[in-house]
Amino acid sequence: MTTIRAYAPADLPALHAINEQGVPGVSRETIESLGKWVSLSECLVAVDDAGHPIGFLNLVPPGTSAYTSPNLRWFEARGGNVNYVDRIAIDASARGQRIGEALYEAAFTACAGRYEAIGCEVNRLPPNPGSLRFHKRLGFEEVGSQAFVPGEKEVIYLERTL
Repeated sequence: MTTIRAYAPADLPALHAINEQGVPGVSRETIESLGKWVSLSECLVAVDDAGHPIGFLNLVPPGTSAYTSPNLRWFEARGGNVNYVDRIAIDASARGQRIGEALYEAAFTACAGRYEAIGCEVNRLPPNPGSLRFHKRLGFEEVGSQAFVPGEKEVIYLERTL
């Protein structure tokens, strides 16, 4: 059975290893840079029966100026009180067990009443059709897109109203 709990600093090495398994679906980070993003955020961690992290979802609130992502800036410019998904990553050994869905359900519950929506981006280029299908199944709807390097690096922006 999977338990979802708040991040604890001792989780960082395991979360970093999980993050690196998820590249290029998530950005590559050093343990220090991942620690910085998590410290600015609300991070939910999925753990197995032994308490070991097997996945995580990191949410960055609007107005977090120390978080330098142009994706958060895009949501802020669009307006509304949207909590931004910096990343979701699942350990390779735990994929296909609905851990991502459990993390998002916990995020929807945690954010309800505090935010209007949860926003994220999914790569259009390089394509990530599995992530797009997953997010749409959870009720996310496309609200925009951006080409960082046309024909090479493009994202689709999605939101789920809470």
